Amino acid sequence: MTGDLFSSEHMVRPATAPGMTVENAKCLRYTVDGEMLARQGAMVAYRGDLRFERKGQGVGGMLKRAVTGEGLPLMAVRGQGEAWFALEAQNCFVVEIGPGDEFTVNGRNVLCFDATLSYRISTVKGAGITGGGLFNSVFTGHGKLGLVCEGSPLVIPVTPKSPVYVDTDAVVGWTAGLSTSLHRSQSLGSMLRGGSGEAVQLVLQGQGHVVVRPSEAPPHKAQQR
Repeated sequence: MTGDLFSSEHMVRPATAPGMTVENAKCLRYTVDGEMLARQGAMVAYRGDLRFERKGQGVGGMLKRAVTGEGLPLMAVRGQGEAWFALEAQNCFVVEIGPGDEFTVNGRNVLCFDATLSYRISTVKGAGITGGGLFNSVFTGHGKLGLVCEGSPLVIPVTPKSPVYVDTDAVVGWTAGLSTSLHRSQSLGSMLRGGSGEAVQLVLQGQGHVVVRPSEAPPHKAQQR
């Protein structure tokens, strides 16, 4: 069999090391030797002796998910083999988290991660229960985190003298060392008259980086398809 489809550009290469690697712009490969965690339904192919089990979040996790909508629907992948993960052909990226690091990310952007990482649900300062999309997952530990993003993300440096304002529907995540708050850029009178559609932004201050996707599409768009 020949043709462009079977060229080296598309052909899967042998794994060189255990763990997470970028297979191509739209897919991550994980060479499993033990256990890893992934978004439910994100596995597109696998080979080897692997078992996929839905991972419960416990009573506390279920309550957080019911209130915030941010709980991560995870599955544990155990055994020895290789698995490929993707989500709606979104672009894939790997973040390496080291001891003492902390990365806050919107749950909709999480694809898979090492079992050596842990996460907790956190809310943006100043956001109430009605702020659904402003609840995020904070990852700590030591390992790799696989993310997806609609389009190519913007990584914007934040400094004490240059805070960054981002659309709450566009933010993917941010690094440790940043404080967050909500900023209302319109007056009540302006909003009643229609306004600009940019009523509230997330403000990040301190020293670090914020990751933004080039889209303001509603975060639950994929779930509504």
